[in-house]
Amino acid sequence: MSGRILGLDVGDKRIGVALSDEMQWIASPHSVYNRVGYGPDVKHFQKLYAENGAVLVVCGLPKNMDGSVGFQAEKVMAFADKLREAGLPVEFQDERLSTVSAHQALIEGGMRRDERKGTVDKVAAAVILQSYLDSRPQR
Repeated sequence: MSGRILGLDVGDKRIGVALSDEMQWIASPHSVYNRVGYGPDVKHFQKLYAENGAVLVVCGLPKNMDGSVGFQAEKVMAFADKLREAGLPVEFQDERLSTVSAHQALIEGGMRRDERKGTVDKVAAAVILQSYLDSRPQR
C-alpha cells in the first residue's frame, strides 16, 4: 500500500496534523486544526485526506502509563469512529509521551516558549506518525 498517511494528534481544542511521504518512510509536521465540532472537523479531514492522496489515517491513542484506555483515549476513539463513518480508514498508534518528545525536540531546536505553543501539536502528530511508520515490518 503506497500513498501518504495522515497522522493526527487529537486534542479537545486542537488537532495536530502530520503527513508521511508517498513511500511511507518519513513523517513531517503539516498543520494544526482548531476544532469546531464533529461535523466540520470530519469534513475538514475528509478534504485533507483527499487533497493529499492519503490512504490511511493514524490517530494517536493517549493510553494511561499502565497501558489502559482512559477517558481521553475514549474521546479519541469516538472521533476516529466519526472518521470511519465518513469512509476514512483509521488505525491507532500509542502516543504516550509524544507531546513530551515534541516539546523536547522544539526546545533543543532553540524555539522559544511562545513559538512552541502553535507548533507542538503538529510536531507531536509527526512523532506519533513516525512511531507508526517505524513499528511496521520492513517492506
